[in-house]
Amino acid sequence: MSSKNSQQSDNLAQYERTTKEDRNKKIKEQKILIDELSNLKKNRRVYIQQPNSNIFFLSDKGETLSSCKVQLDKMKKDHQDI
Repeated sequence: MSSKNSQQSDNLAQYERTTKEDRNKKIKEQKILIDELSNLKKNRRVYIQQPNSNIFFLSDKGETLSSCKVQLDKMKKDHQDI
């Protein structure tokens, strides 16, 4: 019985590490995205992919950048809460 409990706790610890690593990876990706958007020239076009499809729509660079920053702030807050 104790081996089963230790196995469950090991699985839980591994899951927490994996989710923490995934969160760190997504935060890093978001930071890179913000840097890329910030360094674009004024006349460059930005497209946003629609969820669950391969369709892209033209978007405003400023709006896209601000929404990415908001997402990054949410990710950081969620990461700190855990």
